[in-house]
Amino acid sequence: MNNAFSRRQFLKQGGAAAFSLAFLPAIAGKVAPSDKLRIAHIGLGGMGNNHLKWFAGLPEVDIVALCDLDQDHLSSTMKTLETLRPGSKAQGYADFRQVLDRKDIDAITCATPDHWHAQIAMLAFEAGKDVYGEKPLSYDVKEGQRMLKSLNRHKRIFQMGTQIHATDNYHRVVEIIRSGAIGNVHTVRLWKTGLPPELGPAVIQAPPPTLDWDMWLGPAPYVDYTPQRCHFTYRYFKDYSGGVFADFWSHIADVVFWSVEPKGLKSIYARGEASKGIDDAPLWVDVDYEFEGLNLYWTHLPPNVPGAAKRHIGAYFEGDKGTLICDYNTREITINGQTVTDIPEVPITIVRSPGHQQNFVDSVKSRIQPESNLEYARKMVLPMHLGLISYRLNRKLNWNSKREKFRDDKEANTYLHREYRKKWDLL
Repeated sequence: MNNAFSRRQFLKQGGAAAFSLAFLPAIAGKVAPSDKLRIAHIGLGGMGNNHLKWFAGLPEVDIVALCDLDQDHLSSTMKTLETLRPGSKAQGYADFRQVLDRKDIDAITCATPDHWHAQIAMLAFEAGKDVYGEKPLSYDVKEGQRMLKSLNRHKRIFQMGTQIHATDNYHRVVEIIRSGAIGNVHTVRLWKTGLPPELGPAVIQAPPPTLDWDMWLGPAPYVDYTPQRCHFTYRYFKDYSGGVFADFWSHIADVVFWSVEPKGLKSIYARGEASKGIDDAPLWVDVDYEFEGLNLYWTHLPPNVPGAAKRHIGAYFEGDKGTLICDYNTREITINGQTVTDIPEVPITIVRSPGHQQNFVDSVKSRIQPESNLEYARKMVLPMHLGLISYRLNRKLNWNSKREKFRDDKEANTYLHREYRKKWDLL
């Protein structure tokens, strides 16, 4: 397949070009130390360094701590911080619990592998910290449920890192869909092209002396170290994530759940292909979702609809009056055979974002939840988890959306949560 588009390419191109200053507010000047938000960054890989750069660009933020259990990552990011904030007095840590113990830290960002997202967030809530956490929200369904309860109990602020949510394009798509311009939306098609990389043979070896492998695994089952399981390519192993599907679902499902607000999920039916390498997340997966009054389809190839083939990722909305196709930066609306990129008659009704990270900072100060808040993110991410369960079991599953359990299916329900490895059950 020649249309592969890796997440690494996305980070390089989207992070450097599309994101860049688009997600940072156009503000300048000095802020009094007493007004600054004191932030710690936990997880310092590719996305963690993006967090550092984004928040370092905000005058209202003081970066006071960096944390990673890989000493090479920590050392490298410390040097990056010094170039961004010369003279920084930020301290470095290998264990995030030491960060959470600090009373002078207001908020954390979390860009660890997926299987650590929920525990770190909940422990941060308990420690009185607000959280900017990367997508996907959690490793499984129950974690998302527990996160929301913990957030409400401790009255904390949470923003999921769906940076694309802040773009004008997504805001405008939502306004057009909600206006009824294409009528009642009955079908939505989502897609993301590209396959995982070939990881080669597994070579069991001793972990690097700079890496705490046992803590990296944390709540996941213990396995001997192989380089492919760690850092960037962890996402292609079911113990830690769910492959390309889990990696990109939030990128494009976000605009659907924001604009259409699917409700009453009834059934999930996934088909896919297993990887031929050492990784075990699906090579690809297609999923059919039936909601009340809405059919939602995820495919690993573009659907056979106008304009899809030229987009590596996208959403195609079918209404009873017209259609709308979009990706991160573009949109096309077709009504009565005429295609346009905007409908000026549809008013601007959604306040534009000051920048995704600025939105979080503003929310911490106002104590009003941000756009990509936890309650919203949990609803949006939940169907992704269910799609992976259907793939694992290779059959259609029926869902009770009120109880958030599968109907009459004990086997499927066992996949809604994985017990943590006892040593790393920290809650």
